[in-house]
Amino acid sequence: MPDIDAANAKILSLLQEDGRMTNARLAEHLSMSETPCWRRLKRLEESGIIEGYQANLNRRKLGLGVMAFVQLSCSEHDQAATAEFQRIVEITPNILACHNTTGADDFLLVVVARDLDDYSRFIDTTLRQLPGVTSIRSNLSLKEMKSSSKLPVEISRS
Repeated sequence: MPDIDAANAKILSLLQEDGRMTNARLAEHLSMSETPCWRRLKRLEESGIIEGYQANLNRRKLGLGVMAFVQLSCSEHDQAATAEFQRIVEITPNILACHNTTGADDFLLVVVARDLDDYSRFIDTTLRQLPGVTSIRSNLSLKEMKSSSKLPVEISRS
């Protein structure tokens, strides 16, 4: 894995702000020529620090007005049930994130839906059908105060 020196940290921060930034513009911001900048970028991609590029979409403008944080408890924890649970979660577009957690519940999901009726259908047709689910608790977001996928980038201390 490449060290996160000041230049790499700047590349990562700039690309989190604008994933469409050209190599020429990155190099300009870093006050370096394009070839060394391109090499740094490729090393960051090849090491897996940069996993990909995507557009950030406005869920409300796409008609997804409900965001729910769902806590699930499961009775089945064997390898087959867990693999099937994970497969279903991965192919379900309404589930934005799923975390296996400590505490009273086994999983925390972030789910979006068009409205409460759509969310109710999602609970019945998807979440209640997951293998071994014994408890579903939802918390609906009333107001989104911060939403970001940008990670803090720090320079490595060697």
